[in-house]
Amino acid sequence: MATGNPNEDPAIEGLLADSEIFWRDHYHWLLERGYQLRSRYEPNWTPSWKGTKKEWFECSDGLMPSHSSVLDAQRTSDGELLMLKRMEKSVYPQEIEIGQMFSAAPLANDPRNHCVPIYEVLQVPKDEDLFILVMPLLKEHDNPRFDTIGEAVEFFRQIFEGLQFMHKHNVAHRDVTYFNIMMDARPLYQERYHPFRQRHKLDLNGHPKHLTRTLIPVQYYLTDFGLSRKYNPEDCPPMEDIIAGGDKSVPEFMSVDACDPFPVDVYTLGNLIKDNFTHGHKFASARQGFNFMEPLVADMTQTDPSKRPTMDEAMERFEEIRQGLSSWKLRSRVVKKNDSYVAGFFRGVGHWWRRVGFVIKRVPPLPTPTT
Repeated sequence: MATGNPNEDPAIEGLLADSEIFWRDHYHWLLERGYQLRSRYEPNWTPSWKGTKKEWFECSDGLMPSHSSVLDAQRTSDGELLMLKRMEKSVYPQEIEIGQMFSAAPLANDPRNHCVPIYEVLQVPKDEDLFILVMPLLKEHDNPRFDTIGEAVEFFRQIFEGLQFMHKHNVAHRDVTYFNIMMDARPLYQERYHPFRQRHKLDLNGHPKHLTRTLIPVQYYLTDFGLSRKYNPEDCPPMEDIIAGGDKSVPEFMSVDACDPFPVDVYTLGNLIKDNFTHGHKFASARQGFNFMEPLVADMTQTDPSKRPTMDEAMERFEEIRQGLSSWKLRSRVVKKNDSYVAGFFRGVGHWWRRVGFVIKRVPPLPTPTT
């Protein structure tokens, strides 16, 4: 158990934090269900760095999860790394229903569906309100960074299409923010990366090499349906009490007590692109070269929700923008505004070398995944 002393780091002491005790207590149950947690959560775990010259943060079993509700696990049937999410149904009443709806046929087979698949839902023993969702292990959508404008445009396409698909089925996401758009990066890597230190190999010994999205297209997913809601068509447009997600800048949140969540989705998606690609971002610098998105983003983030386009209209306008981009533009390198000149020079050399090779091999500038 943790010591309870806030000045002591449980990892350094070779102990589990209080937030990790749940996973330790359910280690054997999860193993029986086919999911093996890291050795850290075995009831009789002994830290691997004990008696060695290694520090706790150099060892895989020394790393704590970034959030107490999620943890990585290995599927025993095939060794695949997955992510487990603990959730309370009384707090997030529709998360399971919505996740399973988009994870089951026929919706799961629709190429327009970009909702994270839920492989299995486990009810925790002796607690009717507590469940564990089994999902693929994903990465942040911009890690590794986008190499070309075309790669980012394909990211836009998939997320516009995915949110449009949710709206078509009368589901509002209600939290379309940076951390809730993830990528299945497995095809890019020959070596597995650590679930919670994803710039490192699974054993933390170095950095795994990766290919570009242009050569190996990837899938992006909308995740976290904790605030999502499904509505009856006859009740639309709905009026929902304000529950702010990660984006607190939504104009309706500052002026009314209830609002239509579908225009809120449009705003938050537009604002995500604005913050990350056209203006600035609190987590990473904005990128250069995306001015072609500014008119659409400006309309999606209008203060008056009635003046914003619907996702059908936004998708139609985006397609017109996408089809109007030249191959030269799509193959252009993505440059962050705060990139140093030295790093930019070396990235530029590598980019041009890859670009020439892609042109010779006729690799398309828009990396569309096969379905």
